Amino acid sequence: MTPKAGSRRRKAGPSVNEPGEAWLTGVAEDASAAAGGVPVELLGDYLPLLADAAANGRKPRRSELEAVEALGRRAAELGVSAGSAVQLYLSASWRLWRELPVVVRSSDSEVVRAAAETVLHVVADAVAILADGYNSARRQMVRREETLRRELIDDLLRGDSDVGGIVERAEPFGLDLARPHQVALAAPHRRLPDVDAATSSLERIVLDRLGDRDVLVATKDGLVVVLAPGESESPGRTRTDLGSLMLAELDRLPRGRPWQVAVGRAYPGSYGIARSYEEAREALTMASRLHLDTPVIRAEQLLVYRVLVRDQPAIVDLVNAVLGPLEKARGGAEPLLATLETYFATGDVATETARQLHLSVRAVTYRLGRIKTLTGYDPTDPAHRFTLHATVLGARLLGWPKNEPANAHS
Repeated sequence: MTPKAGSRRRKAGPSVNEPGEAWLTGVAEDASAAAGGVPVELLGDYLPLLADAAANGRKPRRSELEAVEALGRRAAELGVSAGSAVQLYLSASWRLWRELPVVVRSSDSEVVRAAAETVLHVVADAVAILADGYNSARRQMVRREETLRRELIDDLLRGDSDVGGIVERAEPFGLDLARPHQVALAAPHRRLPDVDAATSSLERIVLDRLGDRDVLVATKDGLVVVLAPGESESPGRTRTDLGSLMLAELDRLPRGRPWQVAVGRAYPGSYGIARSYEEAREALTMASRLHLDTPVIRAEQLLVYRVLVRDQPAIVDLVNAVLGPLEKARGGAEPLLATLETYFATGDVATETARQLHLSVRAVTYRLGRIKTLTGYDPTDPAHRFTLHATVLGARLLGWPKNEPANAHS
């Protein structure tokens, strides 16, 4: 306590350390033990204040209540629970009342009643202001922690070059960056009015299933981001599929459905987290371009598409050479491209293709014939199928025919 605070204590009433008042020290220590070992320092000048109020009927000064409020903030900073802090004060209050000289030595009921009334008012004011200070500090700590966590996640996903600094900042959040981690992204079907609700719900179930270490849940660019351990199994826990776990919980929410979850592969180190994040983000992008409605997409499942777009000049040349002639068809290339895409997705079954496109089987057969005539490639010929299928996938990745291949970006 500062000298200034100490001078206020001497004016307020007898100190626990002053001669003749050593019994207050015992009261404080007994109350601390009863509250589970909460530090005695959190009582500050509360007991002398209470004793002075009982003996002299004096109400606490504003500065004295502010000191109690500061002790409430200190309790929060020390990690003491609000219940334990309040228990400390209440336990100290009734122990002091039981041993208070003005009560023990007086046979006058009016004196006792007046002392009790004053003490109860002081206890009520002190506990209320203690709780206010505690809650205020907790709110500040939560905001500060949220800011630090958000900044940490942003730097981890970006692949910050300050590895030493990242490791130091990650430690308070329980992240061991030497272990493999994976990143999963959840994209809602439509914009959520309350992204925090989705984040909180997901955080509860992920922490419950995976533990509270090496797990972070946040939002970024309208997506829900989950950073989790990369091991397929944890000691004492069954194998957990992160993507399916996330989807099952998100689908319980009233808004956002249908969700799509993309999971990057697991890599060690801080750069591994950034790499996993890029894989998950690229998987969502590819799924959108390819019109994939698969609920859970894993990065390794889309490796073939990454190969397709890695050499963009080659895939542009392939699309122009193989599918370019479709633009001469009445209605343009899109209807024929959609027919090819659905035909391959259904395992080359014309009847199912017709059902999904809301066409007759005859119309589908006609379109397949037009494709053969215009391109020279027969979709029903196994020898031509691979070339056509790869080219269709490349066209979707490039955004063709809406975007000209030569100007498209992967």
